[in-house]
Amino acid sequence: MLRNIVLIGSGKLATQLGSSLVKKGFNIRQVFSRTHCNAEELAERLNAYATDRLSEIQLDADLYIIALTDAAIETTIEQMPKVNGIVVHTAGSLAMDMLGSFENYGIFYPFQTFSKEREVDFSEIPILIEANGELVCKKLESFAKAISQTVMVCDSNQRQQIHLAAVFACNFSNHMYVIAESILKKYDISFDVLKPLIKETALKTEFLSPVKAQTGPAIRGDKNVIDKHLSMLGGDEELAELYSKLTQRIEVLGARGKLLDE
Repeated sequence: MLRNIVLIGSGKLATQLGSSLVKKGFNIRQVFSRTHCNAEELAERLNAYATDRLSEIQLDADLYIIALTDAAIETTIEQMPKVNGIVVHTAGSLAMDMLGSFENYGIFYPFQTFSKEREVDFSEIPILIEANGELVCKKLESFAKAISQTVMVCDSNQRQQIHLAAVFACNFSNHMYVIAESILKKYDISFDVLKPLIKETALKTEFLSPVKAQTGPAIRGDKNVIDKHLSMLGGDEELAELYSKLTQRIEVLGARGKLLDE
């Protein structure tokens, strides 16, 4: 079992993952961050040593988890000493091969959105893993199963496709919330009015495919409502164009559905 861990990073994912691992009895031996106070803050929470120098990373840990932004991962890998344990990164969009300078390496990708303020239950988070050998893969799989009920072994292409899908499902949908909130604010309406709708929309995916769960004027082909909305957005050409493009995609979906029903 991979028990002794060096955590490289002190951001949202590193904070949440480190806390979950400690609760499960794993030993976080060291925390690295280029900002020393950040390393110290997280290390104190995890009862670990802190460092802001990659040259000071302990060489004999079982597992090194690089939980950094995509932009920082490559530079960090280039500067890391040659350690004895397994080295993984947590990025959804980066290939595993960038870790090829290490003997044993892989991917440990918790498939969730994170914030420092909101604690998550890792047992409910799918973890995607990949490794450069069968033995390393088995070790990572066993490690992942210690904290998550859902562990998937997939290659880099599959993982990157999942990450792409997540950008649409999570990042873009949240931006729709941003737009919705800005519309409501103009009329002094709280975003809270939308929260039950947002919750129900998400819950529907538990028992309906997204295609079957689609509702609204576009799927109904309600041109009067669509034209009214576009008129209301007349002062914002960019937003009106976005509304039109999304409407067109949904209308195509509706047309396909009608053909299948006939």
